[in-house]
Amino acid sequence: MSSWLTDIRGRVPLMPSILLGALPILALLAIWWLLTAGPVEERTISPTILPSPGEVAGQVPELFAKRTEDGGNALLHHVLSSLRRVWVGFLIGCAVALPIGIAAGAFGSVRAMVAPLMTAAGYIPIATLVPLTMSWFGTDEKQKYIFLAMAFAIYLLPQVVKAIDAVPDVFARTAFTLGSSRLHVVRKVLVPIALPDLWHALRLAFGVGWTYIVLTEALVLSDGLGFLVETARRRGPREQIYLAILIITAIAWLADLLWERIGRRLFPYRMRR
Repeated sequence: MSSWLTDIRGRVPLMPSILLGALPILALLAIWWLLTAGPVEERTISPTILPSPGEVAGQVPELFAKRTEDGGNALLHHVLSSLRRVWVGFLIGCAVALPIGIAAGAFGSVRAMVAPLMTAAGYIPIATLVPLTMSWFGTDEKQKYIFLAMAFAIYLLPQVVKAIDAVPDVFARTAFTLGSSRLHVVRKVLVPIALPDLWHALRLAFGVGWTYIVLTEALVLSDGLGFLVETARRRGPREQIYLAILIITAIAWLADLLWERIGRRLFPYRMRR
C-alpha cells in the first residue's frame, strides 16, 4: 500500500490527488441521478424540487441564449454585474479592514479599542445587514457595495489582526535594537513577514464574498447571478437555479485557484506544493 494513503500529513501525488478529489463529486452526481431517475410520476423527489442532471443540462442552451434589452448576452451581463459588485465591495472592505487590522495587530492600545467591536461583529448574522443597508441607502448599487464592504470587513478584520500578531517578537526586538522606530517596524518588519498570511486571509475573504452576493442580489432584484437564482425560483424554469449555483461555484473556484497560483509565485517559501 502506498505510504501517502496512510501517512499523517503525507503529500499525495498529483494524479491520485485529482482522483481522490473527484470521488466525492462523482458520488454526489450518482446519488443525484438515482434520486431523479425514471418517469416523473415514479421519482422519489418531485422534479419541481430536484430536477435530474439531464434536465438541468438541457437548460444550458436556453440560459446562454437569453438576451438583454440592448441585445447583449444576458448570462454574461449577470456574471459581470456580480463580479463588479464583489470586487468593489472587496476593495472597500480591504481599505477599512487592512489598516485597522494592522494597527490592532501591532499596537495593544488599538487592539483594546477594536477587540470589543470585532467580537460583537462576529456574532452579527450577515443576512441582517441586507435590510439594514436597504433602509440606509435604498436599493441602488450603493446599497450592494456597502453591504458587501461591511460583510468583507467583518470577516477580514480578525484575520488581519491574527496575521500581524503571529509574527514572532524576535523580529521586532531585533529591529528596535538596530534603532528602528515603531512605524518603521510595522511597515518594514511586521507587515512584510505577515504578507503570506495576509494574502491567505484576502483569498478566503474573496471566496466568502460569493456567498454574500447572492443575498443582496436575490433580495434587491436588478441583475446579477443572485437575481438569476431568484427569478428562476419565482418564474421558472427551476433547473436554472441549479445552473446558476454551478456557475457561481465555478467562478468562485477559478478565482480561488488564481489567488492560490499568484500566492505561490509571490511567496514560494511559504506555499506547499
